[in-house]
Amino acid sequence: MIAKRKAASPTCPPQTAVEIVKILVVGPYASGKSTFISAASELPTTYTEVHGLSETKQPVSVATDFGRITVADDLVLYLFAAGGRRRLDFMREILKVGLLGMVLLVDSAKPEAFREANSIRERYTAYTSAPYVVAANFQHHPNAWDVHDLRVALRLPAEVPLVPVDATDRASVYAALRTLLYRVLSLSGIESGASPADLAAAQAKLSLGAATHPVQV
Repeated sequence: MIAKRKAASPTCPPQTAVEIVKILVVGPYASGKSTFISAASELPTTYTEVHGLSETKQPVSVATDFGRITVADDLVLYLFAAGGRRRLDFMREILKVGLLGMVLLVDSAKPEAFREANSIRERYTAYTSAPYVVAANFQHHPNAWDVHDLRVALRLPAEVPLVPVDATDRASVYAALRTLLYRVLSLSGIESGASPADLAAAQAKLSLGAATHPVQV
């Protein structure tokens, strides 16, 4: 997906086209989606409204978290939080345009939410073939499930990465995003059209950002 900046004027230097790719952060309610995006974003998290029709064809407006990571002058990663409720299906149709991949965020200490997380995963993978990873949040909680047990509970395919994450920590969040980028690079048929060079640049940016920009919690 290419977004064209405004053309140059006599008083403004020429500007290049910017390639924009999207990463969806999905998961059950209170799994840490907003916190994850806030930790990753180079700017304060903002909220945007997405408009569409519900399953009953009624107008629906949904607020979603939005973050941004600038990889280079001509490449920007956008992160969107998207819920799992069926009435939000229209939003997934909108957000999947230019989609690079998805992070499914799961609260490791809430086994009652595992079924919902698995249902969200199945619904999203029915909408798009974009690669995804699962991030196990709240691993520090005394009741957190081990990632190996969590994989079994979620019935994850063996090839899908499952990584522990602390959604309040930028280094941890960037590590999860790098895992997603590695998976994207290992697969073909990327819907966003991002090149391997773009993805390598994004990986380098995430590695550098984790070391030089700690999150203030």
